[in-house]
Amino acid sequence: MAFSKAEIKAEYPIPSYNYKVEIGPDTVAFSEVSGLSMSYETTTYKESPTESGVPGPRVMTMPAQAAAVTVTLKKGIVREASIAALYEWINGIQTNLVEKKDISIRLCDENGDPVISWTVNNAFPTKLDAPPFDANSNDVAVEGMELTGDSVTMTEG
Repeated sequence: MAFSKAEIKAEYPIPSYNYKVEIGPDTVAFSEVSGLSMSYETTTYKESPTESGVPGPRVMTMPAQAAAVTVTLKKGIVREASIAALYEWINGIQTNLVEKKDISIRLCDENGDPVISWTVNNAFPTKLDAPPFDANSNDVAVEGMELTGDSVTMTEG
C-alpha cells in the first residue's frame, strides 16, 4: 500500500540529523548533542507500622526536586571561530563572570523548519574538551563542551 506525502509526514519518525543549536541569540553548528534529559531525584520515607498488623516500617519512594541537566555539545574545530565561541564563554568562569544562557536545540523537518524544540534554561559551561591528537589518524578535530542547566523544556516548533 502506497502512502501519501501527508501520511508519511504525519506518521513517520523524524530523522535526528537535521537540527539547529542556538546559544542565546547565536546559531552555532554542532555535530553532536547529547544529554537532553529530564529527571527527578527521589526521596525515601519510612512510616511506622500501622494498626493493620503488618510488621516493620512501610517504605515509600517519592519524587523530589528536578535534577540538574548536563548537556554535551561537540563540534569540529574551525580556526578562530572555535576559540571565540566556546573558550571565551568558559574562560569567564575564572574571573567569576558566569554568563548563563538559554540553549535551544531545534529538530527540523526536510525543509529546515523546526518541528520540536528543547530549551536548556540558564545553562553555563562546566567543561571544555580538546580533541584527541593521533598522528596515525586523519579524523576531523572535534572539541566538546559540557553545560549544566536548571531544566529542560520541550515545545512544538
